[in-house]
Amino acid sequence: MRTAVFGASGYAGGELIRLIDGHPGLDLAYMGAHTHAGGVLGDVHPQLSNGHRLLGPNDPAEAGDIDLAFLALPHGASATVGHHLAAAGVKVIDLGSDFRLDTEERYLEAYGSPHPYPDQLGKWAYGLPELFDLSGAQWVASPGCYPTATLLAVAPLLLAGLIEPTGIIADCLSGVTGAGRALKEELLFGEVAEGVRAYAVTTHRHRPEIEMGLDLLTGKTSRVTFTPHLVPMQRGLLATVTAPLVQGSNTSELRACLYDFYRTKTFVEVIDVPPQTRWAAGSNRALVSAFSDERQGVAIAQCAIDNLLKGAAGQAVQAANVVCGFSEAEGLPLAGWMP
Repeated sequence: MRTAVFGASGYAGGELIRLIDGHPGLDLAYMGAHTHAGGVLGDVHPQLSNGHRLLGPNDPAEAGDIDLAFLALPHGASATVGHHLAAAGVKVIDLGSDFRLDTEERYLEAYGSPHPYPDQLGKWAYGLPELFDLSGAQWVASPGCYPTATLLAVAPLLLAGLIEPTGIIADCLSGVTGAGRALKEELLFGEVAEGVRAYAVTTHRHRPEIEMGLDLLTGKTSRVTFTPHLVPMQRGLLATVTAPLVQGSNTSELRACLYDFYRTKTFVEVIDVPPQTRWAAGSNRALVSAFSDERQGVAIAQCAIDNLLKGAAGQAVQAANVVCGFSEAEGLPLAGWMP
């Protein structure tokens, strides 16, 4: 498959290139970058091999004849690029947020402005392969990293009727690479090191996306309180999700539900202890666990992922594998690194 990466200079773009270079079914034919167009790969990703490869603009017309495109672009930048590529018959995996939401109303709530192609909302498959069927899809909108971890933690419990769909509280912590590579004062080392902070409290755009995922899966209306936190580490994401228990549910029942749901899913591992982000770093795995606090009448479900892999580039390649007819695990790491 002749493959293009638009947004190649970012963190997720670099991970995509690394994965595509090691994928036997994908041939990296074009790399687009905005401010770095005209330079070479080694200028922005010296850690990658063959750094002499040229970077072009994020313009579909410059990519030539391609079969598959990954869009690792900021919010708002992938709508037009993705629209043109899809119209040209190219399979598209969008890592950005432009096509994730299913209605104009939900998009407006999340982003505060109308979508440039509202007729496309709901037509892109939501690219979380463990929970949504991507077979036959041509265009995939990859989930955000926070929704990925939150949905993997609680969706099976909600589908099984073990927790209530309202009153769900998701407290999530992410490494700084989740904020992208653009220079921002609040992401400077001196601003991030030696501290943890919450941000976008009550207003983060991933809350409507999390609710959408649960609504699509269950056919019911879910309500989620979502609070993201920035922690001083490069990569990793931990979601701790608290939800009201349906009467009688206990830890064994919650965990058995997760084991049963994910037993055939290559990249999700259910464990009996609280997961740690470093156990998932460098891999496309998601580590999931659940606990029952019967005194408080709540379930506590957790999921740890690498935000750049299962939360971004790895999940996008996983979705592309399904769309293109490869083995779902092709070219993706199952083992991470420690320490």
